[in-house]
Amino acid sequence: MHNPVFYVLTAFFLGSLPFGHWLALVRGVDLRSQGSGNTGATNVGRVLGKKWGIFVFILDLGKGWIAVVLAQSVGNLPETWSVTVGVFAVLGHVFSPWLGFRGGKGVATSAGILIGLAPWVALGVALIWFLAFQMSRTVSVASLCAATAFPLFVFWLMPEQKVFQWISIGMTVLVWFRHRDNLKRLFQGKENRFVKPEKP
Repeated sequence: MHNPVFYVLTAFFLGSLPFGHWLALVRGVDLRSQGSGNTGATNVGRVLGKKWGIFVFILDLGKGWIAVVLAQSVGNLPETWSVTVGVFAVLGHVFSPWLGFRGGKGVATSAGILIGLAPWVALGVALIWFLAFQMSRTVSVASLCAATAFPLFVFWLMPEQKVFQWISIGMTVLVWFRHRDNLKRLFQGKENRFVKPEKP
C-alpha cells in the first residue's frame, strides 16, 4: 500500500501506544499517580525498577524506528516523507488518544526516528545525553541537552536537508515544552537525581 495517509496514520498509531502505562497497569500501578506522573521510561524506571525502565525505553524507541522504516519502504518518495512520518510517531507518543491525548515527552521515540533517518546524528545526540547525564545525574537535564544538540547536529551533518533542519528545531521545542514541569522542579531544586551508590 502506497497511500501516504496510511503511513502517517500508522505512524501516529504506533507512537500512541503507551507501553509504559500498560506495563505498569499489569503490575497494578497507575504511573499517572506515581513518581513524576509521566508514563515514559524514566518514570517507569523510577517506580518499577531500572530494568523495566530500559525495557520501556526500547519499546518507545522502536515505535519511532518502525514508523520510519515503513515510510522508507515506499519507493520514489522524497526523504522529507520519512521525516514527516517520524514526526507523526512522536506526536502520537506525546498526544496519545489512549491517555486522553496526553503521553510521554517524546525523547525515546525521537531517538528511534533518528536511528532510522540519520544514524550519525543519533550517535552524536546519544553522546551528548550520556555526558550530560554523567555530569548532572538527572535524566531531564540530559534529555534537554540532547534535544538542544539535535538540530545542531542536523545543521552540521545534513546541511542539504533544509526541511529536516526546521523539523528538528520544532521537535526540540516540543521536547522542551513537554519538560516544563521538570524545568520548574529544576529551578526549585526538587528534580529527582540518580545518585551513584557509595562504594563499600
